[in-house]
Amino acid sequence: MAAWNNRDTQKIVRWVVVAVLAAIAGVLQRHDGGRNTSYRPRAEIPSSGAVEGTPKLVDGDSFHMAGTEVRMVGIDAPEGKQMCQRDGQDWPCGEEARRKLTSLIGGRQVSCKSVEIDQHGRLLGTCYIGDRNLNREMVASGFAVSFGSQYRREEDGAKAAKAGIWSGQFQRPQDWRHEHGMGGRQ
Repeated sequence: MAAWNNRDTQKIVRWVVVAVLAAIAGVLQRHDGGRNTSYRPRAEIPSSGAVEGTPKLVDGDSFHMAGTEVRMVGIDAPEGKQMCQRDGQDWPCGEEARRKLTSLIGGRQVSCKSVEIDQHGRLLGTCYIGDRNLNREMVASGFAVSFGSQYRREEDGAKAAKAGIWSGQFQRPQDWRHEHGMGGRQ
């Protein structure tokens, strides 16, 4: 049996990858009955792992952009319907987090660099306007908490300044989702 050369191996690996990605795309399309045409299936997420464009916000840490759903990695903002307490009163901290991200973006182009694709097919990335790290700014402003250790210093600063959600009482978004039947990190 002749030894395979590197070029033959590369062709076979590429063929297998394409076949697997096509199968995944087919499963994803069948899973939603083919109704969801606004998002790219995993197989079509840019291989560079980067997307650019004007985002359409979902909440304070996720949006749709360039046909891809993006989740800002390393942060966790209150959910859209989440309420917090301030001075004994409810206030819509989830909606306020979305407004904060809207104001940071200010209608400008955003670029996101992917870290990975999550189990829901979303690009997990760090997002920028120029060289401004939006993930970091959401935590520093107090409208998101650090999810992991990457932005822990910014969270500590927001907490000390009683900024955003730290100005009152709140439930960590992950705990709020769990309590409201939304599972872990959505």
